[in-house]
Amino acid sequence: MQTQAVENIPPTEDPPTFEKVWALIQETDRMIKENARETDLKFKETREQMKETDLKFQKTERFMKRLGKQMGDLNRKFGKMAEHLVAPSIHRRFNELGHHFEAASPGGYRIFDPVTYKIKTEIDILLENSSTIMAIEVKVDPALKDIEHHIRCIEILRENRDKKKDKRKIQGAIAGAIFGHDEKEAAIEAGFYVLEQSGDTMKLEFPHGFIPREW
Repeated sequence: MQTQAVENIPPTEDPPTFEKVWALIQETDRMIKENARETDLKFKETREQMKETDLKFQKTERFMKRLGKQMGDLNRKFGKMAEHLVAPSIHRRFNELGHHFEAASPGGYRIFDPVTYKIKTEIDILLENSSTIMAIEVKVDPALKDIEHHIRCIEILRENRDKKKDKRKIQGAIAGAIFGHDEKEAAIEAGFYVLEQSGDTMKLEFPHGFIPREW
């Protein structure tokens, strides 16, 4: 007769009581609330950090705006000073080319909108004779954007002169105390004469065969 082996069956665990289930629910609730408090605290800390960062950014932005305004004011002051230094003798440089311009007074030439009376454009120095108008932009350190700006100014000047039936040709020049190589090349390529400070005078520069642009 074959003997059947009897397996070892583990004893059955006691079923969970109400007290144990309730204790488990309370512990779970406690952990959820604790985690929620920790998460809320971290959110508060993050918000405070963001506020501090935003405050620092606002302070930096205000500082940069003030610095930009101060630099702009300083550059304008240098520009006005340069105009006063350039204007009294600049006509002589062009008269050497046979233009016969009269001396120019510093202060600039402005064109106003007839409706709003706001300034439409301003030319730093304007030289004139019976056949030619020379519009000159004066900068301490001319930039590429100044060349584009001067072109727009001359276009407005041309429109204004056409309305007055003034058909004289308009040419342009850019004068600077410090001229970068790229800026000088760009000015000449745009058809402008280049005037650069050399000692206590202004040197008129243009390459051989240069033909100034006319508006």
